Amino acid sequence: MAKSRAHRPPGSRLHAALVVEQTLGHVTYGQNLQAVLAGHPLIDPTFILVTYDMPKWAARVPGYSNWTVRSGLRARRAVRAQWRHSGIDVMFVHTHVPALLLGRWMRRIPTVLSLDATSEQFDRLGVHYSHDRSNFLVERYKKRAAKWCFERARHIVVWSQWVSDSLVSDYGLDPANITVVGPGVNIELWERNDAGSHDAGLDDAGLDDSVLRVLFVGGDLHRKGAPALMEAARRLRTDASVPPFEVHLVTTGRVDPEPGVIVHDDMKPNSPELRALYHSSHVFCLPTLGDCLPMVLCEAGVVGLAVIATDVGAIREIVVHERTGLLVEPGDVDALEMALRRVLTEPELRERLGSAAQELVRSRFDARANAMRLGEILVEAASRGAST
Repeated sequence: MAKSRAHRPPGSRLHAALVVEQTLGHVTYGQNLQAVLAGHPLIDPTFILVTYDMPKWAARVPGYSNWTVRSGLRARRAVRAQWRHSGIDVMFVHTHVPALLLGRWMRRIPTVLSLDATSEQFDRLGVHYSHDRSNFLVERYKKRAAKWCFERARHIVVWSQWVSDSLVSDYGLDPANITVVGPGVNIELWERNDAGSHDAGLDDAGLDDSVLRVLFVGGDLHRKGAPALMEAARRLRTDASVPPFEVHLVTTGRVDPEPGVIVHDDMKPNSPELRALYHSSHVFCLPTLGDCLPMVLCEAGVVGLAVIATDVGAIREIVVHERTGLLVEPGDVDALEMALRRVLTEPELRERLGSAAQELVRSRFDARANAMRLGEILVEAASRGAST
């Protein structure tokens, strides 16, 4: 039988189970939460990392190849095991995908649900994620199931105002039960020191300081807009008025060799090598076709890079056009070429945009401050009890 809070010594920390989906940028998000909450004075966290991998045998099991089913079953087994082992006072689930099959546990345990996008928003972006909508009846059931999940949560935290607006307009939720808490970046780890562009222990591998570097970070090359970036770069290389520059691609995708393009296919999130590459770059470009709130934009901002991105999802909450970066429409190579030309040929513009981006990220996307705010929400949720 699970231990209850009533049998624990006064002042002991809350047992918190944090279920975190391990796909795309959620991996880095989970790492940042683990680093901060491990030392929280009121919470004893246990992280349940829901991985995306699928064994070969699983493909033959009806329904198990579906990520919602697979992640929900994995989360449910892990929560049950944690409940039996030491009890759970409060639960945090990121995202609603694994939460959809946690209904019984969300009724029993005070739960804070975390979202980077709603189902409705993901459906609207779905074409870029190889995600198709089903027939009317299935979609209606999906929306109803998502709403039930949202309503079971004691509180909902969202990465952006964009998501909060969808919860209110698409699902009729009360704004008072929603708090915007951005994912953030580990500022102490990522920011430059007073010596300039190099962190202690970081090596720029002898990169040529006379060449400007445009950095792209994204696994899905097509969805993240790498083809548009490559085409815009080809055009600019033929223009004598544009200073010499390179495009650095951090990706696991396949890229054909091309002059002026350097591929980095072995870098890990938050690694010294990745941070060094950011620090030695001058421009960050993510002309993505479909995204929610890419954490790489926070990383670029805290380093002080001028950012070019597309106006999709919640990106405009980090990249404010002409203030913290430049926004172009997705797929518009002409506009992307013009934006790249501006930041490559105008050092004052690069400096102004980079400084403003750094200020915004420090004030709104500090992973430590935001994780501590999340800790406060978990403590409050535990004190109010589970939803009925």
